[in-house]
Amino acid sequence: MAGSVLRVARRQLSQHGGSGAPILLRQMFEPVSCTYTYLLGDRESREAVLIDPVLETAPRDAQLIKELGLRLLYAVNTHCHADHITGSGLLRSLLPGCQSVISRLSGAQADLHIEDGDSIRFGRFALETRASPGHTPGCVTFVLNDHSMAFTGDALLIRGCGRTDFQQGCAKTLYHSVHEKIFTLPGDCLIYPAHDYHGFTVSTVEEERTLNPRLTRSCEEFVKIMDNLNLPKPQQIDFAVPANMRCGVQTLTPA
Repeated sequence: MAGSVLRVARRQLSQHGGSGAPILLRQMFEPVSCTYTYLLGDRESREAVLIDPVLETAPRDAQLIKELGLRLLYAVNTHCHADHITGSGLLRSLLPGCQSVISRLSGAQADLHIEDGDSIRFGRFALETRASPGHTPGCVTFVLNDHSMAFTGDALLIRGCGRTDFQQGCAKTLYHSVHEKIFTLPGDCLIYPAHDYHGFTVSTVEEERTLNPRLTRSCEEFVKIMDNLNLPKPQQIDFAVPANMRCGVQTLTPA
């Protein structure tokens, strides 16, 4: 999977993924865990990737992919989630030829393991893998090759960020990941998070650089904030994490 990302100079064409753009983008929502799943496809080749699928909504996603005439190459996870079971395993069954993908540092099983700097190609496009640990050691952010979109998982949420009090989380590490791997992207790069709990669907790098109430603080202040969130334990963590360590399935092809 390693390799340099193809660079294209067509930022304006892929900005929204609408009907006139060469890239197709669909944002789907799972209400129990407030998870966003993202479908990206190349309108020319019909090749597609799906980011952060959820088990319960995998049939919905598979049906949409069929309706749009796409061929799903990869079901990709930004990290080993604690609040839902990934739909990667089920999608491998529903859409033969699809491969599950996750960071090698997550420790989870998958058909393919990725690392910082790797690219995931679909048609004329590619997702650049940027390691963004802190919420978990295996978190990654996926950046479209023209830097117009970033899929940040739980590392960066809209006006927030993922918690750091379980799964080997580290607030200091997360702070540096966001500032060095995400906030260095162009200001108009669209931010698509793995979750939202307030009804927001998208932000930008510039908005989060200047308006995020946690990540505009100093690193020391950020660590204090994260150490004092006192959030309840995720309801599904006890069965979601073990299942996600298998990428949602019992049997996988060798990576």
